[in-house]
Amino acid sequence: MKQKVFFCSVKSITPSLFVSAEEDEEQGEGGETVMQCADYIDHILEKTHADTNDYSNLSVKASPQENLSICILPLVTQLAAPKIPEGERVDFDDIHRKRMEKDLLELQTLIDVHFEQRKKEEEELIGLKARIESRRAERAEQQRVRAEKERDRQTRIAEERQRKEDEEAKKRADDEAKKKKVLSNMGAHFGGFLAKAEQRRGKRQTAREIKKKTLSERRKPLAIENLREDGLRERAKEMWEWIYQLESEKFDLTEKMRRQKYEINVLLNRIQHAQKFKKGHGKGKVGGRWK
Repeated sequence: MKQKVFFCSVKSITPSLFVSAEEDEEQGEGGETVMQCADYIDHILEKTHADTNDYSNLSVKASPQENLSICILPLVTQLAAPKIPEGERVDFDDIHRKRMEKDLLELQTLIDVHFEQRKKEEEELIGLKARIESRRAERAEQQRVRAEKERDRQTRIAEERQRKEDEEAKKRADDEAKKKKVLSNMGAHFGGFLAKAEQRRGKRQTAREIKKKTLSERRKPLAIENLREDGLRERAKEMWEWIYQLESEKFDLTEKMRRQKYEINVLLNRIQHAQKFKKGHGKGKVGGRWK
């Protein structure tokens, strides 16, 4: 025999059985079984004094012989659709039109906000470009003023150097004139001494002139007054290459001088070693003494 299950809904203290049952017997036996279930539920409720508002999870078994299970569920209120008054007619076209107007108004508001934001961004961009141009002009003016100051400084340095050289030349000329005057007063036998002094002075001036001429040839003028940034970079690169070449030549000459000194010392040691063991009594430096 299959298990028989009944579902009951509670509306008052006495439950009423209203849902069908699964059974293998005929309909008459089912009706009798339903009546037995109702009596059994009344007996359970009187025995347990159960609350009429809590039957949602109650499950009882009628009897072992019937193999019947009963589930009591609360009554669900049926919802009815709202009634439209007969005297009024709903204008769906008007509702659709109002909804379209509302959507259009919201869209227009979004468009206005977008264009307002875009206008602000364009104004900010214009202001930024103006600040960049102003800063560029200020930087160019600062570079021009700095170049003028540097040019003035170089001019002052050159003038100061020339003034010092002129003063030194004038001082030397005065000293030489005084010496000549003193020596001419001392006698004619100092003529040879004057000639030698004049010759030495000429040699010193010639050496200085040679040095000055060499420096003027090797030293290149900067000429950076009218150069832009690219020209300045190129001129700095040329100067760096020139300094690198000079340092290389200096290093080569230093190594050459060191090697020559080493060779001279080696040759001197060989000469001293040869003279130390030289036979005879020839005059020579042996052991730091002359014989």
